[in-house]
Parts: sequence; C-alpha cells; structure tokens
Amino acid sequence: MFDTALTWNDLAFLAQGAGMTLAVTAVAVTAGTVLGILFGVIRFQIGPYWSAPLTLLLDVFRSVPLLIQLVLGNAFQSIAKLGWGAFTTSGVVLSLYTAAFCAEIVRGGISSVPVTTRRAARSLGMTWWQDMRYIVAPLATRVSLPSWIGLTLGVMKDSALVLWLGLVELLRASQILVTRLQEPLFILLICGAIYFLLSFPVARLGGYLEKRWSPND
Repeated sequence: MFDTALTWNDLAFLAQGAGMTLAVTAVAVTAGTVLGILFGVIRFQIGPYWSAPLTLLLDVFRSVPLLIQLVLGNAFQSIAKLGWGAFTTSGVVLSLYTAAFCAEIVRGGISSVPVTTRRAARSLGMTWWQDMRYIVAPLATRVSLPSWIGLTLGVMKDSALVLWLGLVELLRASQILVTRLQEPLFILLICGAIYFLLSFPVARLGGYLEKRWSPND
C-alpha cells in the first residue's frame, strides 16, 4: 500500500508556491507584452537602420541565458542601491526578457499584413493610427497569437529560475519538501501536475481564439 508523509499543509505550501509562479508570470507577460508591442512597432516603423541600437539591446536579452540575466539584474540593483526586493527584480528582468521575444512576434505579425492592404486603407483617408488599429492590429493578432501563447507558456516555466533570487515559487517549494520528506518522485510528480494545470487553460484558450479568429470562419 502506498504511504506518504505529505500532509495537507504541505499541499497548501505547494499551492502558495504556485501562486507565486502565477504572480511572477502575470507581471512578466503583462509588462513584457506592452513593451514588446511598443518595441515591435518601433522596429517595423523606423526600419532596421535606425532601430539598430534597440535591435542590439533586444538581441542581448534574447541571447543571454535567463539565469545569468537574473543574477546580473540582482547584482545591478544592489550596486545601484535601488532597494528592490526579489519579486520586483524578478519581475523587471522577466518583463524585459519577455519583451525581447514579444517584439519579434509583433514585428513579424505586422510584416505579415500585405502592403497593398495598408495602401488601400490609407487611400481611403485613414490616418496611420486608424490603419494600425482597424487594419493591421486584427490581421497581425491572428498571425502572432500562436507564438505569443507559446511565449507565455515558456515564461511560466522559465519563472522557476527566480528561485535563485530567493523567491519560493512552485519548483522551490517542491525542492524544500523533497529535502524534508525525501520523496522526490511523488512530490515532483505533483509539481509537474500543478504546472500542467496552470498551463493547460492558457493553451486551450489560445487554441480557441486561434480557431475563432481563423480567416476561414
């Protein structure tokens, strides 16, 4: 018969860790998406030559491993005496990391809109803002959505690295229980199941929206 030392308090501890994972992910995805849209539009609008400094900066965030970014970000805020806590530091670094990838998703989505479609909109008297809002945004969103959903799920899993800054998120909570109870397989199985439960609704929502916005509908 299966026996375990895991208690309801331990499960509540894992739930608290899952809550921290969701909080960090929500901050990173929200702020990163807003910045990514801004950076993506800027890169598309002003061209590759004038956006070269921004492109280089985004390349750095895409190329350097996230763990190194978290460690350097924490060291920088300490040297600069910003007084940020672990959650704030994690949120800022993860947001910039997310924005770097989201910017390329947005730029690619905008680039997928045919030039002739945009010219037709402008010939009808639409302003740049109206063109972007009513023509480009709906078409680009359809193209960008699958990649954005994948990015969101990736950030949720990558958020486990914030444990190096001292945040007790889901993976760190499971490690603490493994050390105390010495039941690694069972506890990590529960941890994996929780990650799945957190990720599955996001993936299904993305699939639903993609189907709903399909051009064939």
